[in-house]
Amino acid sequence: MDLDAQISATLSLISPHNFAKARRKRKTLSYLLEDMIRPNPHSKLTINDIIMPSVCEVKGLDLLPGDIELYDEYIVSEVLHQQATLYDGIKFEKVWNKLERVLIKKILEPVIDNYDYVIMDCAPGYNLLTRSGIATSDFYLIPARPEPLSVVGMQLLERRIIKLKTTYENDQPIHPKLLGIIFVLSAGGLMSRYYNQVIRRVKQDFEPEQLFETAIPMDVNVAKAVDMFMPVVLGMPNSAGSKAFVKVTEELLQKVRS
Repeated sequence: MDLDAQISATLSLISPHNFAKARRKRKTLSYLLEDMIRPNPHSKLTINDIIMPSVCEVKGLDLLPGDIELYDEYIVSEVLHQQATLYDGIKFEKVWNKLERVLIKKILEPVIDNYDYVIMDCAPGYNLLTRSGIATSDFYLIPARPEPLSVVGMQLLERRIIKLKTTYENDQPIHPKLLGIIFVLSAGGLMSRYYNQVIRRVKQDFEPEQLFETAIPMDVNVAKAVDMFMPVVLGMPNSAGSKAFVKVTEELLQKVRS
């Protein structure tokens, strides 16, 4: 499920041509979001119409494509303000929080039982969809480079998620758990002395089990696989990047099941 307007996850699995075709038919997440924010009794498409099944010819790998224009923040604010005004005494903040809490959850409800796992690709910014995605999730992952600004970003995100949990602790509490931090390396994937220094700083803020043992190396084959619109484990299965993603997946499954 691609919640990022950059649609990197979408364009890693389908070609720009196929994305443009889906967008012309309004078969992207944007349609579902619009129907949630401004319900239309004449809406014809459902989530089942929009999900692309068996992308990359992999049975069970389905894609809910994102959109470069996911939603209009002005329209969201306008609709919620109208709701707050309509029901005298209800604060705008409460109306906003209610939408944020259920937005992604309600979109997924019709199909959630069809899948073992739903992976949401969230935007790096802490916007409405990212917060709603976290509020819906059981777990979240943090991919990061072992660099000082990434450390700051991780610390900020953790504080924001604590605040998000506090927002709903008295009304439909949420319990997303940090599954782990996955480091993405540069310089050919070599663990330099500097990288190790930064990683030691991260270990001071997080528990050992919250750090994935496997890091993703810089590998041109990953970029080549994206250019082929398929996962690197299919396009370049013997590459360093592919082997790292396999190990990360094994760690992820073990963490979820433990």
